[in-house]
Amino acid sequence: MLSTDDTIAAIASAPGGAARGIVRLSGPAAISIVDTCFRPRPEQPLNTICSATALGGTLKLAASALCDVPAEVYIWPNKRSYTRQKVVEIHTLGSPPLVSAVLKAVCLAGARPAEPGEFTLRAFLAGRIDLTQAEAVLGIIDARGEQDFKTALAQLAGGLARPLDQARDALLELLAQLEAGLDFVEEDIQFVTRQQIEKELDAASDIIAQAEAQLAGREHCDASVRAALVGWPNVGKSSLFNALSQQAAALVSNEPGTTRDYLVATLDLDGLRCQWIDTAGVAPDGSGTSIAGMAQQLAAAQTRDCDIRLLCLDASRPVNDWERRELAANHNAKQLVILTKCDIPHRTEAPSDAIETSALAGLGLDALRCALHGAVLGVLRSESAAGMTAQRCAQSIRATGQALGRARELNRAAGGEELIAWEIRAALTELGKVVGAVYSDDILDRIFSRFCIGK
Repeated sequence: MLSTDDTIAAIASAPGGAARGIVRLSGPAAISIVDTCFRPRPEQPLNTICSATALGGTLKLAASALCDVPAEVYIWPNKRSYTRQKVVEIHTLGSPPLVSAVLKAVCLAGARPAEPGEFTLRAFLAGRIDLTQAEAVLGIIDARGEQDFKTALAQLAGGLARPLDQARDALLELLAQLEAGLDFVEEDIQFVTRQQIEKELDAASDIIAQAEAQLAGREHCDASVRAALVGWPNVGKSSLFNALSQQAAALVSNEPGTTRDYLVATLDLDGLRCQWIDTAGVAPDGSGTSIAGMAQQLAAAQTRDCDIRLLCLDASRPVNDWERRELAANHNAKQLVILTKCDIPHRTEAPSDAIETSALAGLGLDALRCALHGAVLGVLRSESAAGMTAQRCAQSIRATGQALGRARELNRAAGGEELIAWEIRAALTELGKVVGAVYSDDILDRIFSRFCIGK
């Protein structure tokens, strides 16, 4: 496991040019390191700051000969910071060379470049957040749509861990009372009655059952990858939809705008399943009735929330301006470029990796299925943090419920309190694995290696 005794630094803003770039430091020497390259206005020793403070000033980067660069420094000098260590953020102009020079300067002054997820790892190890909340940080960063974002945000706020913590605290109290009774078994002192035991076990079991249902819902939601056909009207999306889904659900016509709604089918790609979505064609400028406008809104919503977008280009004509923009754009979803109508002479210039197809002649459908299989596999390998949390926690939550069930049966049968205590300890161990009270280096490596540097 990485040491938490040194000071780490990383660029915390997004790559590329921007109005503002951020370099973040955390560790015992964070403030003294920044003091070597930052001059506040008015001047004051940074190490004398005792509470969260924001200062304006300039940077002097000797290694790059950059002087008087405007900057703001935000200092958290005590354990109220994100990592419960001294934390400093340097905010300056968002020029990539400048931000890199700032990072180099603080590393030359004694900081170490941070590993992926190391700031959040320190927050977890310091008890600032639990393991489900650490996973939620990753979920917010990697959210592929509004629903992913909302789920991760709720998880970060303790939506999963808070009730589990309550159940764990109640079980710890119950276990303490049972063990106290066992210590004084010969004194005939009753610390907790059978009715009280039943009440506490029932309440904890209800919480665990709700958590199990919540996690099962997340696994189900995240298990379906969404692949949407997008493109200009009459490029052959509906024909491809029918060809791969092997059904004639989508109307096919030479008349542009035939598809007014979106259609969904389930594809089985050699054991991998995905939702196969046909959307209305993008309306040409200046066109669109109210019905067409609604179709455009539905298509936009499906495209925005999809995991894979298949941009369809008509091979029988040159690409238009909208298609050029789509080819050059950066999309959140994985994009595959599909050439349609390739059974007739080509008149378009497409990327070299475009998949040539013809739904009418059956050309390229196997290649399309193969490419789609690879894209679905890639999405599943980078599943959302909510789904990852569900997979990691489901077994422990299930084992917790089983242990509590056995404890309840023992209590009803007037079994020995030492046996009930044994089952409660088993439940607490499994609950600890969920929130991170019990963990291994392997679990932490699997979670935090997925983060980007600076988070």
